[in-house]
Order: sequence, then C-alpha cells, then structure tokens
Amino acid sequence: MDPLAELAVVVPIGPGDSAWRSLLPDLQVLPPEAEVVFVGTEPLATPPWTRPNWSWLQAPSGRAKQMNVGVRSTTRPHLWFLHADSRFAPDTLVTLAQSIREHPDALRYFDLAFLADGPRLMKLNQLGSWMRSHWGGMPFGDQGFCLRRAIWERLGGFDTHAPYGEDHLFVWKARQAGVQLRPTGGTLRTSARKYRERGWLSTTTRHLRLTAMQAFPEWLKLVRARCPVLSRSG
Repeated sequence: MDPLAELAVVVPIGPGDSAWRSLLPDLQVLPPEAEVVFVGTEPLATPPWTRPNWSWLQAPSGRAKQMNVGVRSTTRPHLWFLHADSRFAPDTLVTLAQSIREHPDALRYFDLAFLADGPRLMKLNQLGSWMRSHWGGMPFGDQGFCLRRAIWERLGGFDTHAPYGEDHLFVWKARQAGVQLRPTGGTLRTSARKYRERGWLSTTTRHLRLTAMQAFPEWLKLVRARCPVLSRSG
C-alpha cells in the first residue's frame, strides 16, 4: 500500500489565521485514502473541499490541545503534523513515502526552507535549523513531524500544560523514550513573515533564549535516562 495513503494529517489553525487555505493545493496531491483534519478555534461555515476524509474540527485554543484533538479524530496509522503556513517542496512527498517505508518506527522530520516573505537573513535561520535538528537532535514542529500513531500514543501526545514549545518538548520526550529521529532527506517550506513583522534580530534571539531554557532540563533527563548511575545519584 502507498505509505501516503496511511497518513492522518493534522493541521492546527490559530485564531484568525487564513494561511491554511494556501496549503490546500499541496494536500490535494495526497491519495484520497489519506485523512486530513484542520483543527481551528472557531467553526468553519463552508469547507472548501469535497473529499470525505477531510474535516474541520473546533477545539480550545492552544496548538498542543488542537493537535491532540485532531489525532483522536483520525484512524490512519501514521500521523503527520503540519503548520497552517507549511508548503510542500517538489521532494516533500517522495521523501516522506520513502522514509516511512525505510524507517517506520522513527520520528521523521524535514529540512526547513523559508518562503520569500521574510528578511534576507533568513538563510542564516535556515542553516541554524539544519544544524539544530541534525547535530543537536532538536527539530521543531514547523519541520513536519511524522510518526506512527502507536508511538504518539505511547508518548502521551503533546503537553497541553507547556507555556510554549510543545513540539520541542515532544521531541525530547521521544528521545528519552528511545525513539529514533530521522530526517526524511526532503524539504518542507514555511513562512518567515513573523521575522519581518516582529524584527529578525529580536525574533531570532528570543527563539534561541526560549529554546535553551527549555532544552537544558530535558537534556539532563535524557542523560539520566541513559546513565542509571547519574539517575540514582540525582
């Protein structure tokens, strides 16, 4: 069976966000068996699709809550989490299908590329994203996490109590549980408009600071999980 037909795609939608509409043409390429669920914070009057496996759900605001609700409304064995402003590259689906076949039990992610709607310095952020995910083992949610439903359930879903970085925390939880991280080898594009609107330097430094604050205690948990002696001494 085509691995892409086994996907349940979950797209959380923030209040007032209409960027998801531009994602529809990309998702139309998926096999009709694939499930697609958009999870917004308000009702949608008229869905702009006719596929029976596509749906719109309403959930409390918060990306973690919305993604958890979306997952529980689907049945396909592989989950793929996208952002409203995600956009496919030519190699996105080909590499995803191959990665599902070759590494079915991994947490898969894409290399991130930014759309041309932000500052020129986004090339540095793109490189930083590659280094963070490949060398640091810290891919973020805008890199399109894809994993088995059974693994997601074993990990307990996304942390709805985290003030931020539910995707980042999910990766650490996966690593601490021994789940392997795997890049698909393909690219997923995302918007850089917030860097233009909020300022490149202030947005970049804020992300670095928040990531470091969240990563350090999770790294300690990982070290203790791998070194029982340290765990007992702590």
